[in-house]
Amino acid sequence: MSPEMFLLFVPACFALNMAPGPNNLLSVSNASRFGFAAACVAGIGRLVAFVGMIAIAASGLAVVLQTSALAFTVIKVAGALYLFYMALQLWFAPVNAVQESVDARDMRTFNLWRLARQEFLIAAGNPKAILIFTAFLPQFVNSAEAAAPQFFILGLLFLVLEWIAIAAYAYMGAYLGKWFALPARKRLFNRTCASLLGAAGFGLLLSKKAVSAA
Repeated sequence: MSPEMFLLFVPACFALNMAPGPNNLLSVSNASRFGFAAACVAGIGRLVAFVGMIAIAASGLAVVLQTSALAFTVIKVAGALYLFYMALQLWFAPVNAVQESVDARDMRTFNLWRLARQEFLIAAGNPKAILIFTAFLPQFVNSAEAAAPQFFILGLLFLVLEWIAIAAYAYMGAYLGKWFALPARKRLFNRTCASLLGAAGFGLLLSKKAVSAA
């Protein structure tokens, strides 16, 4: 990749990484409940899903989603249903007075594997993400050179920037978690996040295959 293309790719890519969405919202919620480190580690699940999507984009298999309305709809509905499930879980999550960074009840439900799995499923449940990779990354690929190594470099840069975004949202969540010492504040925060997750689910159901609507 030329220096000029690098200077174009990094800010454009980071804007995508930092855009508010279900996964970034989940990082905020996880950090407020379980701490900054837990939210960052859980983000590995999201990165694993994105690795698969980048591989799909690089191999050209995303044409299946572009040409098959059924395949796109099945994945879209499954992703939306999982967002609704997460929203309900968060809406009815118990709240107690916070004595430490992780309260006693949250500690009993704390499981890094479960948090990472949630990150993975939310990321993988959005077929439009594959289309974004398909439309975005190729713009920075030089057709005169081998595509695979370029996709590898672009994908690696994307994942590094995504990790920075995970940490940024987790930091915000951890900071908010210290402020939400009262159960009423924590309940309000949880239900606000739940409402946004539900809205994201409805948005996914109503979405079209056009990448620009992602």
